[in-house]
Amino acid sequence: LGGGTMTGDILVSGTVNFGSSGNRITTVYATTFNGTSTAAQYADLAENFRPDTSYAPGTIVALGGVEEITAVNEELSSNVFGVVSSRPAYLMNSAQEGGAPVAVAGRVPVRVVGMVNKGNRLVSAGNGIARAAQSDELINAFNVIGRALQNKNTIEEGTVEAFVTIS
Repeated sequence: LGGGTMTGDILVSGTVNFGSSGNRITTVYATTFNGTSTAAQYADLAENFRPDTSYAPGTIVALGGVEEITAVNEELSSNVFGVVSSRPAYLMNSAQEGGAPVAVAGRVPVRVVGMVNKGNRLVSAGNGIARAAQSDELINAFNVIGRALQNKNTIEEGTVEAFVTIS
């Protein structure tokens, strides 16, 4: 079957399938979708915000700066707002020009420094990077970025997948 262009309305009654598990439609463009989604390829909920500069995925951000968001530069900051996402499952405000996708919930890679154990609470370490919270620190819902889902056994900066929950 060859390609082509249709104009006008298409009215379908009954149940219709487009594609199949072995023959998927690559991209669908629509103005409005009204239906039920049962799966997403990626795992975080994000929204586009205007950054004051370009940030790498996994960077910890706060509201502020010369635009809407800026890197968190303080240690153990209570101003953490989200993490720059690399592949959001759902991106709100997606049409915003020059926006950076900021994950506010879900699984997302996070830039970290120091050793991290699975389950550690992550807090800001400055320079847009996170670290594992220490047991003797005052941590709360305002400064915890999320929980590590994997170990990191080096002191240098790296990335761990984390479950992000921002209050």
